[in-house]
Amino acid sequence: MADETPSRKRLFRRQKPSEAHQGGTGPVDGVTPSAEDSAALLPAHEGDAGRGHPAPSGALPRETALEALPRESALETLPEDAADGPERGSTRFRRLAAVRQGVRRSGESAKAAVGYVADRIIDNAPRVPVRDLATLRAQFPGLTPEQLADKLVAGASNATATVGAGIGAAAMLPVPPAMPAELAAEITGVAAIELKLIAELHEVYGLRPEGGLKDRTTAYLTAWSEERGIEVTKPNTYKNAAVSRGLKHELRQQIMKRMIRNLPNLMPFMVGAAVGAVMNRRDTRHLADRVRKDLRARQIAWNALPSLPPLEQPEQPLEGVPRRPELES
Repeated sequence: MADETPSRKRLFRRQKPSEAHQGGTGPVDGVTPSAEDSAALLPAHEGDAGRGHPAPSGALPRETALEALPRESALETLPEDAADGPERGSTRFRRLAAVRQGVRRSGESAKAAVGYVADRIIDNAPRVPVRDLATLRAQFPGLTPEQLADKLVAGASNATATVGAGIGAAAMLPVPPAMPAELAAEITGVAAIELKLIAELHEVYGLRPEGGLKDRTTAYLTAWSEERGIEVTKPNTYKNAAVSRGLKHELRQQIMKRMIRNLPNLMPFMVGAAVGAVMNRRDTRHLADRVRKDLRARQIAWNALPSLPPLEQPEQPLEGVPRRPELES
């Protein structure tokens, strides 16, 4: 045609697109595009970008083609973003599901571990050897009740500090699978020593719980879990705890707190040994202070105590609990 300039000449002649023709391949105002130019206006295939492959002749312009297609079809023909694709969404969903499942399993494992430690403490409590008041006064003659209580607290603090140092030394080279077992062993050992301390403090202050070995064990477990002294004038406060699930719930709460506090004991390179010794000594003294404060308010003088029978000793005493007076100093 006479009124049309060939495309190859127009591309070489124009170095910069004019204001009326910003695309570089569109028609000039007032000029009807030919079949070749119409084909050039269509969007090239994604894989053929920049290769100069022309579209088939007789195709519609880009605006007309998009208007002719439904909006849903036009959106489906557009390339999807990789971040919003279905595969990426399903992968993200699977990852979230895996994280939730892992958290749920971790919670169930922690609950099972706490329950196991609580059962071990309940099983070991009746086997803890406890000295009655007559035995304590014979081993530590000439001491007042407060001085004798100070001796018992000092000995129990030294024993729990030894347990913490031993567990910290065992964790000198941390082995992740063994850490829960080390924590359980430490809490079980410390609980046995502190139960013995609580029982003997009740003897020193003249407040032995009523009943046999089972009733006294329940009372001492309640005192350890609540960190309080037992009111011997109200035996229902600790006897009913054995029937209900309140005692085991309190034990689990106390064990969970101890586990969280004892986590620094597993620090490597013997740092955990020092930390465990200091923290166990502090926790035992804190427990003894709270129990002694309650017992001191209801203390019965030694000269006012009735004659009490010797304490019933367990058939299979628990090993590892200090029983000699030299370990109490």
